[in-house]
Amino acid sequence: MILSPGAGELLAVVCGSAVGFSLALIGGGGSILATPLLLYVVGVRDPHMAIGTSALAVSANAFANLWPHARSGHVRWRAAFVFAAAGVVGAWVGSSVGKAIDGHRLLALFALLMLLVAFLMLRGRRGGGPDRYPLPHAVPRLGAVGLAAGGLSGFFGIGGGFLIVPGLMFASGMEIINAIGTSLFSVGAFALTTAGNYAASGLVEWRIAAEFIGGGVIGGWLGALGAHRLSRTRGALNVVFAGVIVLVAIYMLYRSAQALRG
Repeated sequence: MILSPGAGELLAVVCGSAVGFSLALIGGGGSILATPLLLYVVGVRDPHMAIGTSALAVSANAFANLWPHARSGHVRWRAAFVFAAAGVVGAWVGSSVGKAIDGHRLLALFALLMLLVAFLMLRGRRGGGPDRYPLPHAVPRLGAVGLAAGGLSGFFGIGGGFLIVPGLMFASGMEIINAIGTSLFSVGAFALTTAGNYAASGLVEWRIAAEFIGGGVIGGWLGALGAHRLSRTRGALNVVFAGVIVLVAIYMLYRSAQALRG
């Protein structure tokens, strides 16, 4: 750690709160900032350590948010289990490959992924039409798409909701509200698998992860309170947040290029 333990603990809570707040307020994209926040604000030096730690925090956040969606009937459990079962295999393979890549090269690829996420946020989520769940042959389709989404999720150490939601809609025909609720189960499973793989190599800062998760709970509660009041400005918030992601991605590319040249 670069910072003193006390300062690092406080910053971990604050950064976790920011991620939880943005997730609750905007509905997605916040988890992609967990790794750069751990690296450049909290002070985790090793890129792989930051990825493993953020994956654990993302998993806890996803499972915490699954319950209210399940109570509202927005989780298709059969599809969730099939998608997650295949995706966990992909996440383990993907995270194993990610661990073997130079940390700064991995961060450069991560920054390019952030630019893609920002683009998708600016486009906005589309409804995808009426609920056609389940489509014929949905199980093998869910397995194939889940395996691919899990592999990418594990490789980058992210929850991958921006991949999983459209993947569930494509593979099973469910409408977007159910895909969002169902995706949280897979986000949690994929991120937990990635965190477990990284933890097996000693690449998780457990104390920082706990502080980050605790901050995320606080931020999520505050974000949920503000979501209704700011619902009319949700589009503008997406634009602002996408802009933040782009700026952070550019900074990560700059830092990664410096490290690779050095």
